[in-house]
Amino acid sequence: MLMPTIFVSHGSPLLILEEERPARAFLASLGRRLPRPTAIVAVSAHWDTDLPAVSTARRPATIHDFYGFPEALYRLRYDPPGAPELADRVARLIGAAHDPHRGLDHGAWMPAKLAWPEADIPIFQLSVQPGESPAHHLALGRKISALRSEGVLVMGSGSATHNLRALVRGGRESEPEPWAQAFDDWLAETVEKGDEAALADYRRAAPHAADAHPTDEHFLPLHVAFGAAGEGARGRALHRSFTLGNLSMASYAFD
Repeated sequence: MLMPTIFVSHGSPLLILEEERPARAFLASLGRRLPRPTAIVAVSAHWDTDLPAVSTARRPATIHDFYGFPEALYRLRYDPPGAPELADRVARLIGAAHDPHRGLDHGAWMPAKLAWPEADIPIFQLSVQPGESPAHHLALGRKISALRSEGVLVMGSGSATHNLRALVRGGRESEPEPWAQAFDDWLAETVEKGDEAALADYRRAAPHAADAHPTDEHFLPLHVAFGAAGEGARGRALHRSFTLGNLSMASYAFD
């Protein structure tokens, strides 16, 4: 079985409680849309390190890495097994450090809890390096592309657009702002064409890139997932929607 790789936009921590959101419904269906993984490598925007690192905990803790949200969020737990042996293999493939204490941050456990609520699939995290380029992350993913043949799912988790200062908070949902829609459309077209060069140079190639991503960390998991799909990969949209005016919840599969 050759497993696709995926990128999901995980959105606000509140998403897991907001059953009316289209993006939540999509994530809750994700486990049925994909072959059952033998293990999951979660590449979350919320674990950034100077050099690549993998988490090797046998039973990773649930990290509530957010503040000022309803108490119900802090009571949620996700308790899957870790995958320390697989994490060690990945570390050797990419020259990564081991972190035996790192749990699952909300970029990893929230989509996983919605997609695989039984918590019976081994999962570990691979960090991103915001100080490095998108090309670095494409290459990072390419080094672990062979895992697809073992049924391992590489899941990038970030945001297709991520400009927290520009969010339209409160009140009714509005139509996406033109700059956000333009970037989101560019992304869909670019991954469908499999244009790796444009993804690597997205700050110059994409419209409104600086507005869509003032910083890179929420976009880099997409580059890892795209790279992990191997040479000649192309993407297909699994879900596209917006919330908070310009926060794209787009998710993609690559194969």
